[in-house]
Amino acid sequence: MFDEILEKFEGSPSQQSVIRLLLERGFSVNEDGRVVSGGIEIPNTGIAREIGVDRRVVDSTTDAILEDEELRRIFTNISQVPSLMDLAPVLDLTVLTVSVTAADEHGIVAEVTGMLADRELTIRQIISEDPEFADDPQLHLVLADDLPGELLTALTELPYVRSVEIQ
Repeated sequence: MFDEILEKFEGSPSQQSVIRLLLERGFSVNEDGRVVSGGIEIPNTGIAREIGVDRRVVDSTTDAILEDEELRRIFTNISQVPSLMDLAPVLDLTVLTVSVTAADEHGIVAEVTGMLADRELTIRQIISEDPEFADDPQLHLVLADDLPGELLTALTELPYVRSVEIQ
C-alpha cells in the first residue's frame, strides 16, 4: 500500500517526503486541505521546515490528496496513536523491541505476547509497525515489568527473530 501511495507522487521526491511525514506521524488532511492531528491544524510552514521543503510543496501535496479519491479516503481518516515508548523511562516501564526477518509472517504478535503472558508479565502497549509502511518493521512492547533473561534468550531463539532490544 505504501509503495502504491508513493507511486502517485513518483515525479516529486519532495511530495513523497510530505506523504512519508503524514503517514509516520499519523497526520490527516481535512476537507479544506489543511494538515491536522485530530482537530488541531498543523501549519504547512512547520511541516515544510521539518522535512526541508517549501511550504508550497505541502500545499500541492494536500491538493493532490484531495483530488484523488483513494488518497482522500486514506488521508482524511488517518489518526495518530499516542505511544508510551518515549515515556517509558519516566514511568519506569520497559520497552522490548523485536526485529524480525519476515514481518508479514503470521502469528508473530501472538507468539511473542503469549510468551510474555506465560510469564505473567503486564503489557501496557503494543505497537506493531506495518510492513507496508515501514522499511524495517518492528514489534514494540511496553511492559510494566522487567524481563527475565531466559525470556530474552527464548525470544532470540525464535526462527523469525533477527534481534531483540530492551530500553
